Amino acid sequence: MDLLMPTRSDLWFLPLGGTGEIGMNLNLYGHDGQWLMVDCGVSFNEPIDENSARTYELVCADPDFIVQQRHRLAGIVITHAHEDHVGALPFLWRRFQVPVYTTPFTAEILRRKLAQVGLLGEVEIHELPMGSQFSVGVFNLQWITLTHSIPEPSGLMIETPAGNVFHTGDWKIDHSPVIGEKFSPAVLSTLRKRDVKAMVCDSTNALKKGHSVSEYDCYKALLDVIKDEQGRVVVGCFSSNIARLVSLGYVAKETGRYLALLGRSLQNMVSAARVAGYWPDDLPVIDPSHLGYLPADEVLAVATGSQGEPRAMLNRLARDDCFDLSLQKGDVVLFSAMIIPGNEDAIERLVTSFKAQGVRTIQGHDTVLPIHVSGHPYEDELASMYDWVRPEVAIPTHGEPEHMAANARIAKAAHVPRQLTGLNGDLFTLAPEIGVRKNAIKAKRIAIAR
Repeated sequence: MDLLMPTRSDLWFLPLGGTGEIGMNLNLYGHDGQWLMVDCGVSFNEPIDENSARTYELVCADPDFIVQQRHRLAGIVITHAHEDHVGALPFLWRRFQVPVYTTPFTAEILRRKLAQVGLLGEVEIHELPMGSQFSVGVFNLQWITLTHSIPEPSGLMIETPAGNVFHTGDWKIDHSPVIGEKFSPAVLSTLRKRDVKAMVCDSTNALKKGHSVSEYDCYKALLDVIKDEQGRVVVGCFSSNIARLVSLGYVAKETGRYLALLGRSLQNMVSAARVAGYWPDDLPVIDPSHLGYLPADEVLAVATGSQGEPRAMLNRLARDDCFDLSLQKGDVVLFSAMIIPGNEDAIERLVTSFKAQGVRTIQGHDTVLPIHVSGHPYEDELASMYDWVRPEVAIPTHGEPEHMAANARIAKAAHVPRQLTGLNGDLFTLAPEIGVRKNAIKAKRIAIAR
């Protein structure tokens, strides 16, 4: 393998995962003989070879390029606690054996993951508050507080003598995010004074016009839907969306229901949110074993499995195989989550199973109310971000090719001088020359065995 090594005059961006796809983010920045890794995530139920139909439960970017020069890896920075940004780290860390830098909530999630694989206490974790400035090897870094669908989403300002990069991570503009700090344009506007050579930017919703909907508006929509229900209500949503879970806690309180969590990942996330101070003290959560003793109109349960996963709690409820709760005619299952492409058939089978029991289902397309909102920026938000930061180069990432092409068009319309698009394995050179070296390394995937 060609072991590329950046010199003192070089500033490089090399994505191994997450560019040309949504998921399994693994990014490398190179300068002065060192590499910085930003995020280390997984994807679910995907093949490792585009020519193969066989899928694997957990898939991540092949890290062999950086493992071969581990002595040059200065450290690993994790921008937030979503699985596609942190999920591979517990399984790959032994190959790197370098310190990890992240924010307090993400550190809490990471410690729990490390404990599951017997690594708790072995990994050097630097827990850095929001907004912190810190150094990792030759890289001077700063958290830039953003908003997203999980606590403590942080962009990363990367400064080197060869140039500066703003790595957005996942974000949206949300002025009413339910938990955490509100989005602050003022902070972003200060970056234009810091000579940002390139902005590496989330492209997930670049094809969507307008502006994403606030998490608070989702809370109001959930309240509107649930307040008139007479039967049991079960909500399927992503366990990492703590703001959505807090919203459901308030919905339960305002509608005279009791909130319970069905599924270990939900219970673990809420436990971590309590430890990190993100779960309100006035929102009780009952033990799921108590649900069977409650009148139907006092039950509000949140369940795992919104993507139709066969072993998750929504599927168990559909099979009447949940020990703590049985659904009956007149009850409703509400999907407060996006449909991840590829999961359409599994979700439809799940909906059909509920309907066969006389259990109603409500999905996003069944109502005009925003019962789910995205955590990623739409076109207008991307344009605003480019205007605030004013980078010399836009590098779209975190998207399939059509999403990244749309992001590049938005950047061009926002008067960003250069736009560079590429795929995993392409080397983006930002100094001393600006360009893209296609297929600089062979980007591959590997399956992770739990």
